[in-house]
Amino acid sequence: MATYPSTANSRALPPGGRARSFLRRGQVGEDVAYLVTLVAAATIFLITSLIFYELFVQSAVSRQKFGFHFLFTQTWDPIAGNFGALPFIYGTVVTAALSLLIAIPQGLGSAIFLAELAPRRVSDSLTFLIELLAAVPSVIYGLLGIFILVPFLQARVVPVLKAVFGFLPIFQGVFYGVSYFSAGVVLSVMIMPFIVSVSREVLLAVPKDQREASLALGGSRWQTTWHVVVPYALKGIMGSIFLALARALGETMAVTMVIGNTPQIKASLLAPGYSIAAVIANEFTEAVGSLYISSLIELGLVLFVVTFIINGLARLMIMAASRGGAHS
Repeated sequence: MATYPSTANSRALPPGGRARSFLRRGQVGEDVAYLVTLVAAATIFLITSLIFYELFVQSAVSRQKFGFHFLFTQTWDPIAGNFGALPFIYGTVVTAALSLLIAIPQGLGSAIFLAELAPRRVSDSLTFLIELLAAVPSVIYGLLGIFILVPFLQARVVPVLKAVFGFLPIFQGVFYGVSYFSAGVVLSVMIMPFIVSVSREVLLAVPKDQREASLALGGSRWQTTWHVVVPYALKGIMGSIFLALARALGETMAVTMVIGNTPQIKASLLAPGYSIAAVIANEFTEAVGSLYISSLIELGLVLFVVTFIINGLARLMIMAASRGGAHS
């Protein structure tokens, strides 16, 4: 009676045959797919590392001359060769924070309505429109900001704010249209779709058992949403906010068109200012001399590191929320 070698014996590694075994395994479809996807993932890591490396190397002149004082100096004088990033860091942080202050209540309220209260057909239709807003080019938002938003703020909104909150330093001074406030409002419109879309998906991922348990105990629909669903999805919602913040920090064209492009630090939101992305876009093509170029590149390095950290935190929070929903 003929005998056939078992599958285990046929796959046994011959002594000293690791190279041939590797080639043999490489011909198997699963191993090839593994290698291809591994190369793709490694390429992404390589590109990110190269970006950081190039920014770090190309900013060497500025880092060697100014050191950490570059981050805390207000002077930006290309003629004298004195460069400081503080006005641009300040403008970036102020506009991003203001945009979050406006967008979070609106975005979270919209997400709760779409996920918990609206009929499914209405929710899907509105979500599609909201996602379209995220695809609008930023230069379009900038144009709308210049020709529609700024005149509206100048005629309707700012006079009311100055009349009610004029005693506060942040609403004092003359409003010329282009300002921190205008940039923050434009950014809030741009980042709101990110908050709505991600928060809605996180809220929909909350197990139905959580809702049913609250309703069974006598809670209303709104009480269930606010006291059960939202706390359960809080980490994911925070992740959406961090993603929106990273988007606001890196925005260029729309902010450049409405912020005023003045490298000064002022307490009033009605004053013109500058941001990191805006100064790079405006001055890089006109920069002369290695120190000037290196200072602009160092600004890019600062922005890259900040957005990288914020995006990483956002991803971790969304993953934590998703795992929490999966284990429940």
